[in-house]
Amino acid sequence: MTETTATLPLDGFDDEAGGDGNIHSTGILPSQILRRLLKTGEIFAAGGRAVDEDQIQPASVDLRLGRTAYRVRGSFLPGAGKTVAGRLKDFTMHEIDITGGAVLERGCVYVVPLLEGLKLPEMTSAMANPKSSTGRLDIFTRVITDYSSEFDRIKERYRGGLYAEISPLTFSVLVRTGTRLSQLRLRRGKPPASMAAMRQLHEASPLVSADDADIAKSGVVFTVDITGAAEDGVIGYKAKRHTGVIDLEKADHYEVHDFWDPIVNRGATNITLDPDEFYILASKEAVSVPPDHAAEMRAFDSHVGEFRVHYAGFFDPGFGHDAAGGKGSRAVLEVRPRDVPFVLEDGQTMGRLVYERLTQATDQLYGSGIGSNYQSQGLKLSKHFKPPT
Repeated sequence: MTETTATLPLDGFDDEAGGDGNIHSTGILPSQILRRLLKTGEIFAAGGRAVDEDQIQPASVDLRLGRTAYRVRGSFLPGAGKTVAGRLKDFTMHEIDITGGAVLERGCVYVVPLLEGLKLPEMTSAMANPKSSTGRLDIFTRVITDYSSEFDRIKERYRGGLYAEISPLTFSVLVRTGTRLSQLRLRRGKPPASMAAMRQLHEASPLVSADDADIAKSGVVFTVDITGAAEDGVIGYKAKRHTGVIDLEKADHYEVHDFWDPIVNRGATNITLDPDEFYILASKEAVSVPPDHAAEMRAFDSHVGEFRVHYAGFFDPGFGHDAAGGKGSRAVLEVRPRDVPFVLEDGQTMGRLVYERLTQATDQLYGSGIGSNYQSQGLKLSKHFKPPT
């Protein structure tokens, strides 16, 4: 399909304040269009509750937990012709009222109806990811919809509620109605991808700091930093297995040593990861996302190694970009080895960053006065922990 750039309003998506004047017929919808969809009801809140302004991110919407968590026997998808509510009748073990706060235990699976729902028009689909803080706490979270046969992907013209499947894998967590674990992106059409476009984007505004960036149609390679640039020599963190509960509404609250063991580089160029343990590491490259693009870090790749990398994986426009004060921002890697010990070498490939343009430049950038937690980051734990001393 040949892609064109529109100069006139396109299907009601016109150029609002903050846009760059270029409107594309396909791409991720930016914040100003997401606000419009809230006004017109394509994105709506259940029970008469309004969507808060700070839920709107540069190219995504934060999703809030509802009032009840259903402890279920295991993960499930409803499948064609079946609703999540109907399947919950088959799989629920007990219900938990979370309006005043409740603990979700590690190792258990819960389904929570979200406060937001969708009435998607034709040619508009949606994708969900855990928020960055969610992934850094090893909370395995996916969004489910009625009639669906896959997680985190919502087909065009879907009308109905949204549900979060939540499984804390390392820490038990305290949640309540309104807690935000997931974010939602909306895509108009199916934007084409090409190596030429990726190379042009990198030449105009470097996507990673590597001098010899490996760029392909499928994205830009990122690698792991084992040698470490920090003065204290800390190159990562390994989660402790037996800890207290983490209240997800508390920021800069918990002592790092109560939940994490630091990994210190002592001159080696590799580390051995233990099976089924959870690690926080950082990319060797600084990452940059231009104002008119978003990026996704693709998760597990069996050709890279037997481990999963990055549960969250979504980068809003402006992350790491000079225009948003993010020069030097590195990607945090949430790593869980599978089955066998795995040796990571410094500079080893961990995956690719896949960039996708917006239908138009967003009117707000990640980190530019909107309370973003991870701009200009190096190796960084979730916002819940006090800065290491």
